[in-house]
Amino acid sequence: MLKGKAWKFGDDISTDLIAPGRYYHLRSNLPELAKHVLEDARKEFAGSMNKGDFIVAGKNFGLGSSREHAAIIIKLAGVSAVLAKSFARIFYRNAINVGLPVIICDTDKINERDELEVDLSKGIIKNLTSGETLTFPPLPDIMTEILKEGGVVSYLQKYGDFKI
Repeated sequence: MLKGKAWKFGDDISTDLIAPGRYYHLRSNLPELAKHVLEDARKEFAGSMNKGDFIVAGKNFGLGSSREHAAIIIKLAGVSAVLAKSFARIFYRNAINVGLPVIICDTDKINERDELEVDLSKGIIKNLTSGETLTFPPLPDIMTEILKEGGVVSYLQKYGDFKI
């Protein structure tokens, strides 16, 4: 069960907005780069969000380059999951691979700073602020297992191969 506050973003949040290019020199120091996550989309985000909070966005979250840094620094910043109407395909795969939950759902009924509770295995989002319950298709078992282990590398280190 994941619990935190919603931080709203719009459509087409690119990997350049997630990991600003002017901090390219920090790519070998990801915890430092995470201090600048989404700085160009919302300057106060990294310094104001709390561990466990959610990024809630519109369509096409993570478009742009295929670098893993974008998903990794979101996770390192303490975001518990990204909820969006849709994701760029490569960002979605990178997020699961690094252990960052990404949920495709209708985000219109989630407002800024709403308190959310998310159950990945049941596909339920409870908006504790509004009292609404939203649903999403539960993640496939293998994705849930990868997320539980913290990413695909940890999963493979533990199990040696994918359990199918």
